[in-house]
Amino acid sequence: MIYKILLLEDDYKMSNEIKIFLDSRGLFCDVVYDGKLFFKHLLIENYGLYILDVNVPSLNGIEVCKKIRATDKIKPILILTAYSDVENKIIAFESGADDYLVKPFHLEELFARINALLRRSYHIDEANRQILVVDDLIIYTGEMKVTRAGKEIALTPKEYKLVELLAIAEGKPVSKQTIATRVWDINFETGTNTIEVYINYLRNKIDKGFNRPLVHTRAGFGYYLK
Repeated sequence: MIYKILLLEDDYKMSNEIKIFLDSRGLFCDVVYDGKLFFKHLLIENYGLYILDVNVPSLNGIEVCKKIRATDKIKPILILTAYSDVENKIIAFESGADDYLVKPFHLEELFARINALLRRSYHIDEANRQILVVDDLIIYTGEMKVTRAGKEIALTPKEYKLVELLAIAEGKPVSKQTIATRVWDINFETGTNTIEVYINYLRNKIDKGFNRPLVHTRAGFGYYLK
């Protein structure tokens, strides 16, 4: 499984080093430099893990952490900070952080901690998510079965992975880049229309014959189920 990470870090040199390193390891990383921009990114993309520096403009990392936890109890959060004292660590954990890494750190250690958090999150998510529901569309994740209005829909493995990815995003548009990396394990190439073709397959199988279409396109942002 390929994960995408959102990094909140206002040190341009450090954030660029982290992004390049994580991208090279297959953990695709987006970077934002202040707390308000962080939440704007959440409206257009779905992430598997958050890395938050504490001292950033607009909204600091601890406040961002609290806001995430108000609506999302599962996604892993890793705090980055220069403060190593116990008091600040306690504040971070009480705010909902899963791990805490003190600067300076080795990128290999960051990578190891991220992997540990993602493994834990994956197992928690699998234990709690048996079905995904979008209107009258039900996705049985354990059986990889999809029904709409009680009728089973026959999907190929790629079609199933695509509809599950869109359902997990909970109405947020999923970009072509994310679809390409998570469904086909490739980097998106602008010259191919594979994703559009598969979206049309889903529309024909999921929406055809129903009054309410569930598969939608948001121009410039991607595709979503709603």
